[in-house]
Amino acid sequence: MLSLAAVSCTKVDENVYDKYQSDEFYATPAGADNALATVYGKIAGTWGSNYAGRDNCWYDLNTFVADDQVIPHRNTGDWQLDFAQLYTHTYQPSLGLISNTWNWLYSSIYSANLAVAQLTSANADPSKIAEAKVLRAWFYYLLMDDFGDVPFYTDNNTDVSKIAQTKRATIYNFIVSELKANVDLLSETRGGAYYGRFNKWAGYMFLAKVYLNAGVYIGTPAWAEALAACDKVASGGFTLHAGSANAASPLGYSYFELFGDVCPDDETIMALYLKENVVSGNIYGIRSLNSANGMALIGYNGWNGTIIMNQFYSKFNTNDIRRNQFLVGQQAKGNTTYNPTVSSLISPGAAPNDGIRDVKFFPAAPVDASGASNDFPIYRYADLLLMQAECNVRLGNASAALPFINKVRERAGLTDLTSVTLDNIYDERGFELVFEGHRRQDMIRFGHFEDARELVTSAIPTTHRLFPIPISALNANPNLKQNPGY
Repeated sequence: MLSLAAVSCTKVDENVYDKYQSDEFYATPAGADNALATVYGKIAGTWGSNYAGRDNCWYDLNTFVADDQVIPHRNTGDWQLDFAQLYTHTYQPSLGLISNTWNWLYSSIYSANLAVAQLTSANADPSKIAEAKVLRAWFYYLLMDDFGDVPFYTDNNTDVSKIAQTKRATIYNFIVSELKANVDLLSETRGGAYYGRFNKWAGYMFLAKVYLNAGVYIGTPAWAEALAACDKVASGGFTLHAGSANAASPLGYSYFELFGDVCPDDETIMALYLKENVVSGNIYGIRSLNSANGMALIGYNGWNGTIIMNQFYSKFNTNDIRRNQFLVGQQAKGNTTYNPTVSSLISPGAAPNDGIRDVKFFPAAPVDASGASNDFPIYRYADLLLMQAECNVRLGNASAALPFINKVRERAGLTDLTSVTLDNIYDERGFELVFEGHRRQDMIRFGHFEDARELVTSAIPTTHRLFPIPISALNANPNLKQNPGY
């Protein structure tokens, strides 16, 4: 071995046939896209480190604290308590999903900071630098939405263990400033290469979301600014996808194509591309089905996890085509009966077939026992219409809100409203956007987050509008203070 080592070390020259200086590389279109792809890859991520699709990170943390869905512990011993503890608001700062989300967001911010630095140093195409800055702002938006005051940095040459928390309002102002400076530099291309990227329309949709929740973030509403940003998105030419009956759809309507393998360009403003075992994957349909029903429907055992609460389901009109996403009662396939009544979530837990199931993301091929290939809509036009309706009502112009909410209702097979209130809009957002990760934010903004909910006997404290800073972060950085109430 020593002889071989000696021989191998006698000639260390190598011929380099292709090499770029980093600034030269990131100045090229391919190099700029490479820098951005690293950041976009964080959104799909993988188990415990992702926005949506896989589990145990941002989507699960933000959906299970709301009132529409939960994964109960089963009285057969299946499923950990984490998800039910989120729904019942009995979780602690040591919960794994909290630290997963915190770590994922800061890892994503680090990647975005790096991309901004690389592209800026290379004098890359201004639209690509703008895209990296918008991505970074988006991750900070998710972070301060969940945790409030958080460590803030834009230079990776920083000792993050010594950074103090920055006020939520300061981060809000940074996000707004970054978006106002960069959104108009983004591409106007819809679909294609920009199907899963921030173009101008997705950028303004993001800005509208930030303004929509300004009253929560800084105590001062920005309804007029939110409406103006919505109007910018509307000028992009989006339309509602068809809602007509469709025998080719596993759920009976073309509407559900919005949640299939590819999200349709007519309504989709920004989507997350997923492909099972290639680019992460989508677990939401298969996670809800039980084993026998899953095997009969898609050829793989379901995980018998996520359920929709009966209190939430019962608010749907019987004529609403969106009810077709729910499986309740006797199922034609798999000799399964899903009982809508759930008597326990934690101790002793729910019986195996208790709970209404949701297959909005009916598993799309390629699919296997660990997930499917449905893409995930981050932003879509129906959400925008309901935001326009909300802003108009809050600005005292309810009559102007009617056409926006009625378009969404008409597509769902419902009659038009003749007058509209904030309660109408809140309910409609629940009907239209269930399973898409918006419910927690909506509940907080509309003042319903602490409302009594099915199987929750204790009052939900207002301090739970923010998640706790994870214990691991507090241990790593002595400058951090825990959020009130934890």
